[in-house]
Amino acid sequence: MPTATAPRKAKQAGKDTRVFARISSGDKRLIEKAAALNGQSVGAFVIAQARTAASELLKEHSVIRLNAEESRRLVKALLAPPRPPTAAMKRAWKRYRETVISDVNPDSEKVRRRLSSK
Repeated sequence: MPTATAPRKAKQAGKDTRVFARISSGDKRLIEKAAALNGQSVGAFVIAQARTAASELLKEHSVIRLNAEESRRLVKALLAPPRPPTAAMKRAWKRYRETVISDVNPDSEKVRRRLSSK
């Protein structure tokens, strides 16, 4: 005898990953209340809050805040003529040109030839 089953929901476009977390029953009740007050399902509420928190944290870590004195020092340093390179900087530049292949290294072709001949 055939049994009736509920039709499967089609996957929502772009939602192909799950996130699981174990939480206390108290936290679950708190989240359920907040979601209900916001007129959202628990899942939608958790996702919205996590997305907001993640965006704010990333924004906070991508912005450098300077006070007036720090700002003046930065501008002064940027406008000042460059200091001559130290001996350590010259050695580092020489090692870079001898070992790194990149679009900005004028000696990249020499490095390629040297590495391919080994």
